[in-house]
Amino acid sequence: MRKLTIGLVLPDVLGTYGDDGNALVLRQRARMRGIDANVRRILLTDDIPADCDLYTIGGGEDSSQVIAAARLAASPGLQAAAASGTPIFAVCAGMQILGRAFHAHGTEAEGISLIDVSTAPLPTRAIGEVAAEPTRAGVTAALTEPLTGFENHIGATTLGPDASALGKVTRGVGNGAGGAVEGVVQGSVIATYMHGPALARNPQLADLLLAQALGVGLDELEPLDIPVIDRLRAERLS
Repeated sequence: MRKLTIGLVLPDVLGTYGDDGNALVLRQRARMRGIDANVRRILLTDDIPADCDLYTIGGGEDSSQVIAAARLAASPGLQAAAASGTPIFAVCAGMQILGRAFHAHGTEAEGISLIDVSTAPLPTRAIGEVAAEPTRAGVTAALTEPLTGFENHIGATTLGPDASALGKVTRGVGNGAGGAVEGVVQGSVIATYMHGPALARNPQLADLLLAQALGVGLDELEPLDIPVIDRLRAERLS
């Protein structure tokens, strides 16, 4: 039986918005295909391992961001994993701290520079449903289905030349900078402002991450028929 370890990064400080659910979605979708998948909770007091097959990192408040960024800088296992091509999925604050800089408590803070983005404050909070068409940039080339989520942030994230957008916004704010785009794709990193959890609302994206972790194409994964997810997507996209 194939095995898969999903690293849930710092859920004790970056677990504010239910984004831990992304790791659970990945585990369940893998298990439904007969894969022995497990979630490894990587806490603030742990060294960040580089040997997971896939990583998820969620959202949090300003203080949590600063603490998480410092820990990831001090224990660079996530950076090592990214350098080896391991898929990493980051949401909201998780996306910001993977970048070069973000704002917390009114001042600029350093990220870990894993992706070429910087985040400044938005004049007003972006909150509500967000939808986007995938750009199919980089590792997301196989995505064909619209992306949907719930945004709740006050960050204007600007992409540098090494980063690409995950989606083109059709509803909502998205990154809030550099045009109507949402999220980031760079190397093996996929990041977004979409909560929901995002992977519950976007099963194709979840399967893309699983396929990358398993070293197979998206079309090689056994399809899963879950009607309730189809109904949820239809409701949120309508």
